[in-house]
Amino acid sequence: MSTQHRVIPIFIPQKACPYRCVYCNQFAIAAQRRIPQPAEVDHIIREHLSTMPAHAEKRIAFFGGSFTGMSIAEQNRYLDMAQPYLADGSVQGIQLSTRPDYISPEILDNLKSHGVMLIELGAQSLDDEILQRVHRGHTVEQVARASEMILQRGFTLGLQMMIGLPGDSKAKALKTAQMIADFGATCTRIYPTLVVDNTPLAEWYRNEQYQPLTLEEAIDWTKDIYRFFTDKNITVLRVGLHPSEGLLSGKDYLAGPFHVSFKELVLTAIWHDSIQQKILEEGHEDIVIEVPANEINHAVGYSSANRKAFPKVFFKTTN
Repeated sequence: MSTQHRVIPIFIPQKACPYRCVYCNQFAIAAQRRIPQPAEVDHIIREHLSTMPAHAEKRIAFFGGSFTGMSIAEQNRYLDMAQPYLADGSVQGIQLSTRPDYISPEILDNLKSHGVMLIELGAQSLDDEILQRVHRGHTVEQVARASEMILQRGFTLGLQMMIGLPGDSKAKALKTAQMIADFGATCTRIYPTLVVDNTPLAEWYRNEQYQPLTLEEAIDWTKDIYRFFTDKNITVLRVGLHPSEGLLSGKDYLAGPFHVSFKELVLTAIWHDSIQQKILEEGHEDIVIEVPANEINHAVGYSSANRKAFPKVFFKTTN
């Protein structure tokens, strides 16, 4: 039986972020307006553990802010809340997200001593012009240096990316994916850029200075990036933003390629291309496609899109 992985998320939106990226409103994206205090973390951990399978591999994950931008003392106030669960085996490790310019030998040594296993850096783009345009506040070189330090100290490295940022193109996005692989990441996340209210990007959009990707464009870009990562054995931890209440209601969301089932649409498109290629190879449409059991829904397609598009194709599950 393969090991199940479960994450206990602790959201600390915009904590210690020194810059205001033009697209960012973490309070809206995370559907959480309040930052939990360290003492509240214990309750969050226990609540999640009560619903998780005992045999699953579990990690406590600090998301949403720049964790290592806090002082070492404040980082430790959060990390210390996880230590009893590491000690008794209830959880097997800690992961966190942060900025590449908030990585140093001192920070990494402290994280290692507290059981952190995985560090995800918000690279977003590996194009300096795009990083400057969105006020990201770091350079590609800083991502490269931080990645090297993380790997040298034995952590697992994740590099997150966004597509459709101001100045982006499909070619630039694919180059970012290639550099993520080159920098040694073994996991990633792919986020299409959305226009969220109360951000500079929202003003650019209203003033017609920025046009987000359409849903079709975002699917097209992401399917190629996803396939690239899969071919490189890089795990894609997430595709698309989690559908917070503000995004679903439209209260915070203004424009851009948002869909509650964005990943399913991407995987449907990937299978559509594979089926079409198989038809070209076979020279006719009346064919059987063998599909791993865990992929059958994606092969059939979101809302049966591929079954409808290829009525003479039959899907056969495999183990």
